[in-house]
Amino acid sequence: MPSSFSFLVAALLAGGVVPFQAGANAMLGRLLGHPLWATLVSLGVSAVLIVPVMIAFRLPVPSVGMALKGPWWVWIGGAAGVVYITAALLLAPRLGAASFIVAVIAGQMAASLLIDHFALMGFAHRPATTARLAGLALIIGGLVVTQWASTIAPKPAQSDFNQSQKGDSE
Repeated sequence: MPSSFSFLVAALLAGGVVPFQAGANAMLGRLLGHPLWATLVSLGVSAVLIVPVMIAFRLPVPSVGMALKGPWWVWIGGAAGVVYITAALLLAPRLGAASFIVAVIAGQMAASLLIDHFALMGFAHRPATTARLAGLALIIGGLVVTQWASTIAPKPAQSDFNQSQKGDSE
């Protein structure tokens, strides 16, 4: 059985593709003329890619009736995906990849602590301890530092400096 470390590495790798998704979808939105078209195309590409995988695994057709008997919130995953993709399309180009992703992570962490603490959505109860809240505070601190760093004017690169010196001496 894989260790918790293996699961953490897999989650880290999965998280690593998210900024690329945000960047690709943002560019797609610009090319298509509106972010919502990019959202639709992105979800369509997801469907086109997952169907062959499902066929390869010979998954049986699901019982929608069973899903209809489940709690109301089992259906919000698709809506959350639309919200996330559209937010990424609109916000990532304005904030930059790092600021957008750290804000997303802070939001995910805050919501996750609530879900764990109140054992929502079928998750086991994991209290929001001082240590877990400190982790959230560190992420929010990272958000503040990342955003602050984005407001500082970048220093010119050495080659830019050399070019300006040549222009001054001529």
